[in-house]
Amino acid sequence: MRVIDLDRDAVKQGLADGSLLLIDVREAHEYGDGHIPGAVTHPLSAFDPQALAALVEGDARRPVFVCAAGVRSVHALHAAQQAGLPIEAHYRGGFRDWYAAGEAVE
Repeated sequence: MRVIDLDRDAVKQGLADGSLLLIDVREAHEYGDGHIPGAVTHPLSAFDPQALAALVEGDARRPVFVCAAGVRSVHALHAAQQAGLPIEAHYRGGFRDWYAAGEAVE
């Protein structure tokens, strides 16, 4: 399994320049309570490789998983790669790092 750890600065830059598709794998209620602006929801508990493929196919942005602290996002990477999807990156610090740094939250 290939895992590329991205830090907050890399995620901020990718969101700012439009090169990154942030996929939040936390539960729907966690996402609803607050998420990184621009992130789309795809809960790990209901992981659907076909829906994920439809989300990333045709999108030129680099797909990056995010969760609360960087654990579920690695599990999502494993599941995506097992399904043949070319997703290799996740936000190492997750939403907790983002929030703790005082970054904007939706």
